[in-house]
Amino acid sequence: MARVAATTELRDAELPGGAPPAPARRTFQAMGTLVTLLVPEPRTDRDGARVDQALGIVRGVFAREDQRFSRFRHDAEISRVNARAGRRTVVSAPFAKVLRASLDAAERTRGLFDPTVLPALLAAGYDRDFDEVIAGARLALHPPEPCGRWREVDHRGHEIRLPADVALDFGGIAKGWTVDRAAKRIRHLVPWALVDAGGDLRIVGRVPDEGLEIAVEDPHDAAAELLRVLLTRGAVATSSVTLRSWGPGLHHLIDPRTGRPAQTGILQATAWAPTCAEAEVRSKWALLAPDEALDRHPAVLVRDDGAVVTNLDDDQAWPRANRALDDISPAAP
Repeated sequence: MARVAATTELRDAELPGGAPPAPARRTFQAMGTLVTLLVPEPRTDRDGARVDQALGIVRGVFAREDQRFSRFRHDAEISRVNARAGRRTVVSAPFAKVLRASLDAAERTRGLFDPTVLPALLAAGYDRDFDEVIAGARLALHPPEPCGRWREVDHRGHEIRLPADVALDFGGIAKGWTVDRAAKRIRHLVPWALVDAGGDLRIVGRVPDEGLEIAVEDPHDAAAELLRVLLTRGAVATSSVTLRSWGPGLHHLIDPRTGRPAQTGILQATAWAPTCAEAEVRSKWALLAPDEALDRHPAVLVRDDGAVVTNLDDDQAWPRANRALDDISPAAP
């Protein structure tokens, strides 16, 4: 995922008494990325204790869901489910929710979002933790594995059955769902909060009237920004073919239509939605089918020729983007 940096920069002249203090920022590593908690700067010891409590909750949520969804952990729930392909398996309620959300997304995108791409991802060389892939300089692309097996997943309540040769990889939607879950767990502790996991972020509570500035990074240079926009609620996710790449044309985003790493002329897609899990779906949809996605939801795309394409006007981008969050309200995690 390309990162999306979040800051608040409110103009002194527009606010009584000057600008509010900069927000407090807390960070830690989880799910293979940097997780950031952004909240109002605490003014009292009690506020500080609440921020510490919120950080502990967010840490706990990410640790628990990484244990559930990381395919690189042999003891993870998803590893156990994949190992039992061909047999019925009882899963936890959160696992069942993410699976249901993934299958619904596959239906809505006509298979462009596909939780059964793991065999194709392994064939492309992403068969270990990404740091190990890079260290091993994996450049070989094996024959592509077919995708589209999501229709064959038998899901009944907390019981599922995968076909014998199918394996799940929830990828970004599991991370987005975890962001949503963490943000919702702490919204009673602070006036507002932003939870950001490597650029997939969710806002809860009432942010300052001017909104939070979201900086969309340049896919070619993590130190550079393409643009900044204001967001008052909802979620953002970015899908990129440049960040997790280990060779020419080799990256982690599989096109289910070919079974190979996507080559659609789009390097990066940033999308907005009411929840981070839904934003994850939309960003991948936009990268794989840009024209179709731009007709459906707010997004910013970066083409491989460097051009930036968006369906948001400069003057109206954020009023329109924020209104668009009211148009579709999928079930929250």
